[in-house]
Amino acid sequence: MKRLLAAGCALFALATTAMAGVKPGSFAITPYVGGYTFDGEQHIKTGPTFGIRGGYNFTKNCGLEGVFGYTPTEQTKRESDVDAITYRLEGLYHFMPETDLVPFLAVGGGGITIDSEGAGVRSRTDGIVTAGGGLKYFINEALAVRTDGRYLLDLSRTLSNWEYTVGLSFLFGGEKKAVAPVAPAVAAPAEATSAPEAPPAVMAAEPRPGLMKYCTDLKIEFDIDKADIRPQYKDEVKRVADYMKQYPNTTAVIEGYTDDVGSDDYNMKLSQRRAEAVVNSLVEDFGIDRSRLSAKGYGKTQPLTSNATEAGKQKNRRIQAVVDCALEDPKVIAKLPDRLCVSLNIQFDTDKYTIKPQYHDEIAKVGEFMKQNPTTTAVIEGHTDRVGSYDYNMKLSQRRAESVVTYLADKFGIERSRLSAKGYGYTRPIGYNSDPKGRAMNRRINAIIDCVLQQK
Repeated sequence: MKRLLAAGCALFALATTAMAGVKPGSFAITPYVGGYTFDGEQHIKTGPTFGIRGGYNFTKNCGLEGVFGYTPTEQTKRESDVDAITYRLEGLYHFMPETDLVPFLAVGGGGITIDSEGAGVRSRTDGIVTAGGGLKYFINEALAVRTDGRYLLDLSRTLSNWEYTVGLSFLFGGEKKAVAPVAPAVAAPAEATSAPEAPPAVMAAEPRPGLMKYCTDLKIEFDIDKADIRPQYKDEVKRVADYMKQYPNTTAVIEGYTDDVGSDDYNMKLSQRRAEAVVNSLVEDFGIDRSRLSAKGYGKTQPLTSNATEAGKQKNRRIQAVVDCALEDPKVIAKLPDRLCVSLNIQFDTDKYTIKPQYHDEIAKVGEFMKQNPTTTAVIEGHTDRVGSYDYNMKLSQRRAESVVTYLADKFGIERSRLSAKGYGYTRPIGYNSDPKGRAMNRRINAIIDCVLQQK
């Protein structure tokens, strides 16, 4: 029976691939069972407890829930029944709310009613305060297993009680992460009636399938609290414009970054304004169609170097252009990129990281490029779909990335010092995990190549 139950849970988890975790605006109903231990001075035996929790998450970190519990037990001195009922309101704080396993702290207050038959333990109602925590394991976006432990202090007598439970949470509602895809060729979401999964967060550094991305830092300095581009930096913007004119099928994301001076919100808005200023210059000064451009501010979230020095701050105050373009001969494309990102269309068997022979030509794109440009280095990134646990997919994506590194070193003679492997698991989806096509897009290998290419 236990094996059947475990198999059923595993199938249910694999069948539902939507993103899990705590969602702002979500409700949860949690029936639970467990045990309740009374302070010895009360002369009441430890007994089973049953109850239900109903909660609402205001944010992904903070929630509030009501709890009702019932404990049937007996006195310790004589055979006489005792019923204990608890009712309380608790605030919850979730740590790592976007992962499958979410630890949390809880604190609250309410009351306890003791109903006793016979002498020895008197019936009463007292106030209580509670403190404790627990773990929530999200099987999928609609179901979670939950364990709780609570210390309950009876205020009238300063009595210490303990409660320990396990429950099954049924989850409803919650905000969807409506992150607009950067690249227009990313698979469109299914119709709203059949697509409960939120749009995937497309990473700006990710190439679309069949395309490369070029990434270049624009050496533009801004005045403090300003987003105006000084005239002397127009040539920096022109580099991007000339490339996009030469290749009219390209699109670009203009990314803005700041140092760490000022608040998070201030820097996020400032970096967005500066990125938009570059987009406007590309449109108004150089005639690039606005539909080919987008602006994204990252504030101070992705520093290139330490902000401890003025030189470091200056490097972090930057504008970056990430340009999509059709895959071409490496000898032809060496006009703009500081970094080159190549998406490799490699499929692996389930739980395997052996490279099949039919994908050798895909890896050869990177190998030949690095042989022709010996100053280049590369990070091989492994990505997975949503099937399986977070840790499992992290390890699997790392092994797959390492297998590509080994292949490049063995077959193309690329020095290992020029290569590194990084597994991201399912944390960077570019497609929807709710359909086979999207999951296939997410099972991918990327090669991020740092290079300074000589002009031909």
